Amino acid sequence: MRIVLAHPAGSNWIKGEKDLAAVANRMAPLGLLSIASYLERSGHEVFVHDCLGPGARAGTEENAAAVASLMPDMIGVSATTSGFLDGYRLASLVKKKLPGVIVVFGGVHISALGATLLENYSDIDYLCLGEGEATMAELAGGREPKEIDGLVWRDGGAVRVNTPRAHIADLDSLPFPAYGKLAGFPRGYNLPLFSYVRAPGATMVTSRGCPYQCSYCDRSVFKRGFRYNSAGYIYEHMKHLRNDFGVRHVNIYDDLFTLNRERIEELCRLLITTPLGMNFNCAVRVGHADDALLALLKKAGCLMVSLGIESADPEMLKRHKAGVKLEAVRETVARIRKQGLRAKGLFMMGLPGETEESVRATSDFIMSLGLDDMNMAKFTPFPGAPIWDGIEKEGTLDNDWQQMNCLNFVFVPKGISSRKRLDLLYNEHVKRFYSDQAWRRKFAKRLWQHRWSLWYLIKHLPSFAAARKNFEPSHD
Repeated sequence: MRIVLAHPAGSNWIKGEKDLAAVANRMAPLGLLSIASYLERSGHEVFVHDCLGPGARAGTEENAAAVASLMPDMIGVSATTSGFLDGYRLASLVKKKLPGVIVVFGGVHISALGATLLENYSDIDYLCLGEGEATMAELAGGREPKEIDGLVWRDGGAVRVNTPRAHIADLDSLPFPAYGKLAGFPRGYNLPLFSYVRAPGATMVTSRGCPYQCSYCDRSVFKRGFRYNSAGYIYEHMKHLRNDFGVRHVNIYDDLFTLNRERIEELCRLLITTPLGMNFNCAVRVGHADDALLALLKKAGCLMVSLGIESADPEMLKRHKAGVKLEAVRETVARIRKQGLRAKGLFMMGLPGETEESVRATSDFIMSLGLDDMNMAKFTPFPGAPIWDGIEKEGTLDNDWQQMNCLNFVFVPKGISSRKRLDLLYNEHVKRFYSDQAWRRKFAKRLWQHRWSLWYLIKHLPSFAAARKNFEPSHD
């Protein structure tokens, strides 16, 4: 079967303005690439069309025309909440040109909402719930829909929901993602600026699932559990990226990279004894990063460690990220920096229960940590997240899927007077962090190390200058 897997562009960062988000960070659609390699191994002809990729067309109509020109028998669309409507428009346009094409949708948003999407969006033929590799392969291989686990389908006028698909137990059984099917990979898929010292870079995922259940995480829809690639598989994956694509830095996009200590120790030993000439970044959770492990990560080539913190308000943490204590956060950041690693804090503003006081407490806490970098996400309530049910009792929700991307405040908690005020608090905080003289001095000392990022910044300076105004506090 001839199959096109499509990654929709979704909505702009700022409504009505040019989307600048991809200029700073463009990540390969790893889920689609995994499915692509699995389908190809099953004997199908597979194409990947990334509407956010470096060579993509400017609009939905143009991207739909590009997909249709490949004459697929089936198109698979992986959609986030913000990308779903754009993905549906793309699929509908393709179906007008190719009425016989089979349209399948998957992704977290699809798994969260399920059958209701098939009831309301007539141009979708099938929904793939949960992991998509085997489900898509069985469907493309001609298996009867009623026999395919994880599938939602139409049986005449009725919508049928099949037995859930069991998780893939052995992730090492999967082929490496089909990076080569992306136009412009890897140089067109840039990592966040100043987060690497070698280029080009790429992103990897080495585990699936999570034993925790943070209130805001829509991936909770996949239920608890934790599966991971072995150290040997990860090493060969990194080697594949280096040898076949010239990659020199890997951003490991796992939430819980160090949860299984044994595999990380083994991976580090492999990278130390047989170096690949690569650096990597990873994320840890408080309680899973002691001095010995951090020292090993440093020796193996780790450059920066990210730490999910979210808030400095104890009650907010208790409610939204149980098990994380502020003193433990402070100690973990100190350990990371002690080992010569860079420490990046990950935070979230606007969660239910947020007040101006908690925002200021978080900002003060961030400034006291001596972080090398910081990311502040705008809380977005997603279908499938534990907090989704009853979210409208917690504040004001603008249920506009196209703006639900962690880059816009679609929810305003009761403790904040307005969205405008929340935006102002956010902008003030971002400016405060990056205007701090101590941080600037530290950054300046490393500037030559970041010459690849500096070159990229200069090359795209007009776009970055246009984006900067969105972080300038306005008291209008």
